[in-house]
Amino acid sequence: MRRLFWLGIGLAVGVVVVRKATRAAHAYTPAGIADNLSQSAGGLVEELRSFVADVRAGMAEREHEIHEAFAQGEAFDDQFADLREDPRLGDREIFPEDHQR
Repeated sequence: MRRLFWLGIGLAVGVVVVRKATRAAHAYTPAGIADNLSQSAGGLVEELRSFVADVRAGMAEREHEIHEAFAQGEAFDDQFADLREDPRLGDREIFPEDHQR
């Protein structure tokens, strides 16, 4: 009975080792590498889609705020107005050759 028990344990360990070795070997075959790249690319595309959806939602929300302020005749709080009106900034950083001293 004891030998049968240890034979069963040995077979179970052998099966686990062979399955893990087969998976590891498959990961380095061309098909395994293609599968990994496919999964990575799919994840990257999904993350990119999620980012674009978040940006679009933010843009739509901001546009809605601007339209509401315009409809009510209020001056919309422009966060970047002071940056655009600053004479030290502006086009000089974009087109430095036009503003040489």
